[in-house]
Amino acid sequence: MKIAYLGPRGSFCSVVAEAAFKTDELIAYETIIDVIEAYDEGKCDFALIPIENSTEGTVNMSIDKIFHDSEAQVVAEFVLPISQNLLAISQDRVIERVYSHPQALAQTRAYLRKFYPEAQVEITASTSAAAEFVKKHPELPVAAVANRYAAKRYDLAIVAENIQDVAGNSTRFWLLGEQKKAFNLRQAGEKMSLALTLPENLPGALHKAISVFAWRDIDMTKIESRPLKTRLGQYFFIIDLVNNELNAAKIPFALEELASLGVSARVLGNYAFYSIEEM
Repeated sequence: MKIAYLGPRGSFCSVVAEAAFKTDELIAYETIIDVIEAYDEGKCDFALIPIENSTEGTVNMSIDKIFHDSEAQVVAEFVLPISQNLLAISQDRVIERVYSHPQALAQTRAYLRKFYPEAQVEITASTSAAAEFVKKHPELPVAAVANRYAAKRYDLAIVAENIQDVAGNSTRFWLLGEQKKAFNLRQAGEKMSLALTLPENLPGALHKAISVFAWRDIDMTKIESRPLKTRLGQYFFIIDLVNNELNAAKIPFALEELASLGVSARVLGNYAFYSIEEM
């Protein structure tokens, strides 16, 4: 099988891909858009993308691309604890610029302000790409924010470990595909993710939509709005439900009630989620 993921090797997405797909062909792409389009165009069997970080929230590019431009289904979720580190050519390297993915830079904002207030931050497509840049330019006063895997891959010194601003930082990754697949990982539960679009002429539409789950005691773990990209003030809503044995029998009736209210509900996925320890 071929699995597309947000690369290059050494990125957090790469860590998840290598943990979940130990014997399959992994294909790295430079951007989240490229990964999803590779799947939609039939270039791979599965696609792995980051969807949410516990500190910085939803990866908007991922959810917007899936909702607006793709019919891909979520068939699994992986949760990876995130340990950010400052990497450089050597421990004593003067650092004037720090490179990394925007999410990683946001997760380490307080640390960088405290210890490197004069350093400029530069955005890269992934944390691994930042580490690769530092490796390729040993003459420059630069560093990267990335994981330990990237430090080993590019033979970089770890100047500082665990520099994320919030303890317990973790990231959710969605696996896109056609069919569910079992993994030799610790399964933590089952979920269903929905995208709701509300009718304009229904007073209290959001309250009524949420109520179809609430009065049935269906646990909702997330609700978030994103622009519909039609006009200002128009949104769709992403909802995550606990899809355990008790709720599984009730969710179809909740979806029927949503339809009767004129609420459009797209099932993004019905999937197991797994915990992964960082490599």
